Amino acid sequence: MVLLAVIRLHEEFLKKPQPMPNDCTDQRWRWFENCLGALDGTYIKVNVPASDQARYRTHKGEVATNVLDVCDRKGDFVYVRAGWKGSAADSRILRDAISRPNDLKVFKDSYQRHCYYYLVNVGYPNAEGFLTPYRGQRYQLQEWHDAENTPSTSKEFSNMKHLSARNVIERAFDILKGRWAILRGKSYYPVEVQCRTILACCLLHNLINREMTTFDIQDDIYEVDSTHVTSAADDIYYIETSNEWTRWRDDLAEEMFSDWEFRNQ
Repeated sequence: MVLLAVIRLHEEFLKKPQPMPNDCTDQRWRWFENCLGALDGTYIKVNVPASDQARYRTHKGEVATNVLDVCDRKGDFVYVRAGWKGSAADSRILRDAISRPNDLKVFKDSYQRHCYYYLVNVGYPNAEGFLTPYRGQRYQLQEWHDAENTPSTSKEFSNMKHLSARNVIERAFDILKGRWAILRGKSYYPVEVQCRTILACCLLHNLINREMTTFDIQDDIYEVDSTHVTSAADDIYYIETSNEWTRWRDDLAEEMFSDWEFRNQ
């Protein structure tokens, strides 16, 4: 009863994503205008019949569901979808989510050159609406801590800024699982109940963040319809790579790297 009562409040507790404004002062996000947040998946253990365990088994050997989440720059969840089997690839889950009516959406503004988008890792395709880092380049924050290891190319610098922003969802996952032990250990509930529990915990995570005004995360299948920013636009219903999107990523990398070099002359 309590679990269902919390889920019924999803419209109040689940934040609506807002695109990053062009005057953002947060140094981690200032280059990602129109970004709707960071998107990633996380594994949470579930209890399933022995006949289903192989399909739920992750590459680490755990029986789990692969949960697709999106959070904003403050670490609040704006989209949650639990229920996919642990063996499912992240990219497959994403493709399914955007193909469903009233599910995950990326809107294209008729008056802008490019659509809104999410920051994602290299497990997803670099396609319109989903911005990945560059493959084959450094992508660990600790690699740039020393002054001697500062980025030397636009692609490295772009990866550093991308990770600095996208890392918010990794911290959100850590805090979420730290708050709720039921998301960390073995589950004894049916998978349907566990998936509802995952959603409820994400909603309560947002509530706690909202009520704890001094809390700032940025200090170093159950689905919820999430209404995104709308305009005179066409939704993206499939993932498609394009030369235009690749050029846009390259142009953005060059622009931010040139600005950084100019400021550090």
